[in-house]
Amino acid sequence: MKNFLLKSISFVFHPLIMPLLGVMFYFHKTPRYIPKPIQNAKIFSIVILTIILPILLFFLLKTINKVDSIYLKSTKERLIPLLINCVIITLILIRVLTPNEIVELYYFFLGILCSTLACFIMAVFKVKASIHMIAASGFFMFAVAIGLHYKININGTIALMMIILGAIATSRLHLKAHTNQELLIGLITGLFPQLLFMKYWL
Repeated sequence: MKNFLLKSISFVFHPLIMPLLGVMFYFHKTPRYIPKPIQNAKIFSIVILTIILPILLFFLLKTINKVDSIYLKSTKERLIPLLINCVIITLILIRVLTPNEIVELYYFFLGILCSTLACFIMAVFKVKASIHMIAASGFFMFAVAIGLHYKININGTIALMMIILGAIATSRLHLKAHTNQELLIGLITGLFPQLLFMKYWL
């Protein structure tokens, strides 16, 4: 039962959904007027590019024996998926979330790109970072920045994200997917780019 719960936490808060959560959180909290059709179009594009397309590509990679599982346990099997993800995020930055449209989301995804590139470079050098922690901490930092930017109370979101980060770290440790060091590297890799780009839109 405990193992099932821990695996469920890892699955529910899979890195693939974090970019979508960031976009939906932004549209929910921003006081700016953004027409509903534009919001829906952006969300639909993000779902296609960050969830559906990577899942389809994962099955392709699994078919040709380039990856073993969706959790990418070894640094070797991380290389191609991370490189593909970099291309997908770059496409989003060029076509979906340009800086002259929604600057906050543009820099959010630019931070995601930097975190993904950092994770790819670490994988090249056989350093394993927790992708779950990278994604969750990146979203956490973006949520904090949105609260500061619009001067809105997001204490509930911050508290919830702290619990989620703790739950993710606990589940990854108990499932022996990562060490404490790998979780810490993931946390920093997710937080730092979002923190770095805050000055461009705050």
